[in-house]
Amino acid sequence: MNHRLLLIALLMFAFAKAQSPVTTVPATPTQESSVKLVFNAVGTELENETGQIYAYTGVNINGERWQNIKVPAFDENNGAPLFVRTGTNSYELDFGMSIEQFYNVQPGDVVSEICLVVRNSDATKQTRPDIFLPVFLPGLNAVITAPENNSIYQVNETLTITAESSQSADLQLTVNDISIATANASTISEPYTFSSSGNYVIGFTADNGNQVASDNRTVFVPGETVDATRPAGLKNGVNENPDGSVTFLLAAPGKTDVNLLGSFTSWNLETEYQMFKDGNYFWITLPASEFTAGDYFSYQYLVNFETKIADPFSTLILDAQNDQFIKPGNFPNLPAYPTSQTTGDVTLHKYKEDPYNWTVNNFERPNNENLVIYELLVRDFSEEDSFQAIIDRIDYIVNLGVNAVEFLPLNEFEGTDSWGYNPKFHGALDKAYGTPDKFKELVDLLHSKGIAVIVDIVYNHAFGQSPLVQMWPDDSGFNAGPDNPYLNQTPRHPFNVGTDFNHESPWTKEYTKQTMQYFLDEFRIDGFRFDLSKGFTQTNTGNNVGAWGQYDQSRVNILSEYRDFILANNDDDVYLILEHLSDNPEEKALADIGFMLWGKMSTEYKQSSLGFSSNANVFRSYYTSRNYNDQHLVAYSESHDEQRIMYETLQFGNTSNSAHQTRSLPVALDRQEAIATILYTIPGPKMLWQFGELGYDIPIDQNGRTGRKPVPFTNGYATDADRLDLYGVTSELIKLKTKYPETFNNTDNDLDVNGLVKRITLNGPNFDVVVVANFDVTSKSVAPRYTQTGTWYEYFTNTTTNVTDQNSLITVEPGGYKLYSTQPLNTTASLNGITQVNSIQLYPNPASSSFQLSEAVNQVEVYNMTGQRVKVFEGSASSYDISDLASGMYIIETENAENNRSSIKLLKK
Repeated sequence: MNHRLLLIALLMFAFAKAQSPVTTVPATPTQESSVKLVFNAVGTELENETGQIYAYTGVNINGERWQNIKVPAFDENNGAPLFVRTGTNSYELDFGMSIEQFYNVQPGDVVSEICLVVRNSDATKQTRPDIFLPVFLPGLNAVITAPENNSIYQVNETLTITAESSQSADLQLTVNDISIATANASTISEPYTFSSSGNYVIGFTADNGNQVASDNRTVFVPGETVDATRPAGLKNGVNENPDGSVTFLLAAPGKTDVNLLGSFTSWNLETEYQMFKDGNYFWITLPASEFTAGDYFSYQYLVNFETKIADPFSTLILDAQNDQFIKPGNFPNLPAYPTSQTTGDVTLHKYKEDPYNWTVNNFERPNNENLVIYELLVRDFSEEDSFQAIIDRIDYIVNLGVNAVEFLPLNEFEGTDSWGYNPKFHGALDKAYGTPDKFKELVDLLHSKGIAVIVDIVYNHAFGQSPLVQMWPDDSGFNAGPDNPYLNQTPRHPFNVGTDFNHESPWTKEYTKQTMQYFLDEFRIDGFRFDLSKGFTQTNTGNNVGAWGQYDQSRVNILSEYRDFILANNDDDVYLILEHLSDNPEEKALADIGFMLWGKMSTEYKQSSLGFSSNANVFRSYYTSRNYNDQHLVAYSESHDEQRIMYETLQFGNTSNSAHQTRSLPVALDRQEAIATILYTIPGPKMLWQFGELGYDIPIDQNGRTGRKPVPFTNGYATDADRLDLYGVTSELIKLKTKYPETFNNTDNDLDVNGLVKRITLNGPNFDVVVVANFDVTSKSVAPRYTQTGTWYEYFTNTTTNVTDQNSLITVEPGGYKLYSTQPLNTTASLNGITQVNSIQLYPNPASSSFQLSEAVNQVEVYNMTGQRVKVFEGSASSYDISDLASGMYIIETENAENNRSSIKLLKK
């Protein structure tokens, strides 16, 4: 082993457990005292601020923080307490009266803290985290005023210890229980020199003959950092070893010293927790006796004895600022944050956690070309913002017929109310939506329904709270500095948000690979959608959007390396989807090596819905239009990034035909049915953005672009007959596509999808399909271009046509659509696990008020297209009354005397 002297500054470092930039005069105020707040802005966001500085402040009354706030609005200056500048970065706020009077405290109430945030005039800069200054009970009180708790000093460094009591008393200072000074006074000070490394406990007592008050501080004098080779096979972060010990590994290129602290050290710095150094890595192994099976432990790293961070490879964290906003019930029994013991994000890890009991162990992933992906934001899928709410409404997704769900980012992001594209820990599951086991339960349930799970991941950037930023920051502390081994100080491309990752760095590659593999292993997900994958480049295109989109071999190489890693460590059917949106040559190169590419078609489908022929050609929804070798184009009409087509149609639809009101809700919804008919019958994988199946028409900028939007299950959407009709049509089309891939994904086809009248011909091995949709605002005579003569079955009306002339014409109403096949098709065969027997016939169909069945049955159940049972008939009848049902699509489930079950699709007029 080699030894190396610590490179510690001669002055005390700023690190402390709960060091505050604000102090009180006197140091031991009671609620009856007049008090002055002294603010030192150095090291805060307000350092070198030139404008006025205000206090947002209240008090802790009877154990409840933030009571009696002086001015309730955070950014309101009128009436807000104003700090007076006393020097560079120095300010004072003199109450000029007692704490009770200043905060209008009622008689009998007990104040234990002043609650404070210091901010600038426009509230764009502030102290973080919230400051809580102690208020003492009347009588004798004692406090050490210097040094700060857990301050760090060098061997042979001298400091002056100072302390203060609220009354004149016999005072004593001790270090490690050895007296170093006494006095009969209200203040005391004494210099002290640290002769060796280790922990020093500074004690202070005050005795006035009737009462004794005390205080203590712990300071740390580091020893030498030892160079030692780390054990083989470690991964970054926590490693639970076979003997029960735990090894911690931190990658910290360029750093000299790291100390581990946490619940196992009582959040004190100890020399025995200084980590060994192995090149650019730091490591330490703790014995099993430090931990308890099934219990959580929490920890942080102190890097270079100045920067305290959670582990960059955390899989869970505690966040003192935001955990309080997790909705009740989403993360029960969350361990408490170690308030007053540390600050900043804290890594949370459960030791020897019991493995999850998976019920599906050999999930068969749907083929790439047959995917229909439901893009879902957990936050806006329910009022509860939870995985549990999705579990509770699983039938809604199952009955829609999709075979994959793609979750917007689930990794730990800043705050608790977000789309998730502001990541700070890429390998940690954000607790806002639920526990890791609850997400596993959801994945397991989806797999049991034949639905794959894809997670949106954000490796273009990190945000300022990421430890990868904090370890190597710029002067602001919120962006990467020039020595950051993971992140670029200046982004290399346009449209960057946060701090841009350098994907040519081996450190970034290691981080990306490990955190991806964790999600695959821990949660058994089936693939990823890479957000802003076009940003995975060090080619600097500045603000030149055109140059950024041009072919970049270095970017192809980076993405290929990640794909090779995934395939080498997992099954070769893991989905890897890119939001690339670059020039076609690069997208083709990536598609041809196995990636799937997002196929944005929002403008073209929007124009079709609006009823305008310009830019209405949707042929680029098909992979051959982009010269791909395989069906690796995930085409969509909407995603989370685009304005809702329903909103656009209601606002801007073609109004040239007054008899076809495109801007009316029922007509606009019908036109979305036509959109779905074309989108899902063009072969290849498809994507549906959450609630497009209900004609969601809330504008994207309502409550801010990424802000919370109304949930359809609580605002009437999911009970509206016209919207449920769109759900039903969308569901039927998706089920056709996934049930009959040999036809609906057949590359033997003819796509005539330019203009407002669109035709699709699908030549299947067992049956053919022709599709027609009229996006004009007037009726059109259209030749479906039947592939053969004979009987054709129109799917949505359950009617037949005897074709004698393959070029015969049909009339298609504005916004209308037809789907003909050469054999009758059925998509409801597997609804709720019931096998279709086809022995029972239902007529008439469509029906307006009642229907009949061809034989006696034991029971008839009627379900809407979201899976809700809306009627039940016990026993057989001559007819079944449905006059009270809204128009739309329904599933009739029946059981005959032989207990054979049938599921029949019914269109209610």
